[in-house]
Amino acid sequence: MKQFINRVEALARKNPKHIIFPEGNEPRMLQATEEILKKKMAKITLLGNEEEIKNLAKKLKLKIDWEKVMIIDPMKSPLRKKYAKAYYELRKHKGVTERQASEVMKQSHYFGTMMIHLDDNDTDGMVLGTQHPTAESIRPALEIVKTKEKFHKISGIFFMVFKRRVILFADAAITIDPNAHDLVDIATDTAETAKRFGIEPKVAMLSFSTKGSAKHPFIDKVREAVAMIKYEKPDLIVDGELQVDAAIVPEVAERKCPDSPVKGEANVLIFPDLEAANIAYKLVERLAKAKAIGPILQGLKRPINKVSRGCSYQDIVNVTAFTVCECYEG
Repeated sequence: MKQFINRVEALARKNPKHIIFPEGNEPRMLQATEEILKKKMAKITLLGNEEEIKNLAKKLKLKIDWEKVMIIDPMKSPLRKKYAKAYYELRKHKGVTERQASEVMKQSHYFGTMMIHLDDNDTDGMVLGTQHPTAESIRPALEIVKTKEKFHKISGIFFMVFKRRVILFADAAITIDPNAHDLVDIATDTAETAKRFGIEPKVAMLSFSTKGSAKHPFIDKVREAVAMIKYEKPDLIVDGELQVDAAIVPEVAERKCPDSPVKGEANVLIFPDLEAANIAYKLVERLAKAKAIGPILQGLKRPINKVSRGCSYQDIVNVTAFTVCECYEG
């Protein structure tokens, strides 16, 4: 487990990027800032009231080198007027007024997203989520940064880090009921993410059926997605529909699907819906004691990732390291 995380941190240190923490007055964000600076993985900008942020850090007995941290208060910054105008131009077709745009830019997660969008202060990525649920956290990114392609789906993956293996779970955060085309986007994006972090993907498209052992429209959706992926990405090792034991246990795969190219060694698991994926990653995290890193968001034009509201500061450090590495693509 530690070896994989150390490798990602080492990769981040090779080319530290500028990451925004819009929840700058959150204790865990400040604890993460201290460690990230010590590890020299990123340059950090905190959004919020400077006096409040520094007083909180002092109360927490943190030793943050403030010369290496930029603090911007959206309520006072002259950038807010510029950002409000840009937001208005982006959203006026949706009925947003100039006054509403000005009010929206008082919110730090919107302000930070606009920094990323306009590339102000050479910003590269953003990490948030300690104070907002997923839908609220990613709404600014969907409205402002948007997806790589017009109809591309955003998805959220978790790196499930075990003692001796790493498995990517998707989509465990965003798309509630993906159709076959959505599953194709999720699977191909997750395979690319795996490659970016040194993992050669073996993709299993999961279901409650293995190779026709059951019949249902839910299964048909997965089969359709598999056919499309194999046509679009003929070099990708992918198979489905597979039950999870046939996907990750070679002995079971030999019995249930002996001709499968995955051979029970899948390291990318694509779930048929969010319900299954979210339940699965939380069960594995709690019962199998795997380290869940994420969700890492895929499909956006710029690297913006969120943590869960129940995260530890170390989770923020981990997600920031992954975000820095994603910035290399930009």
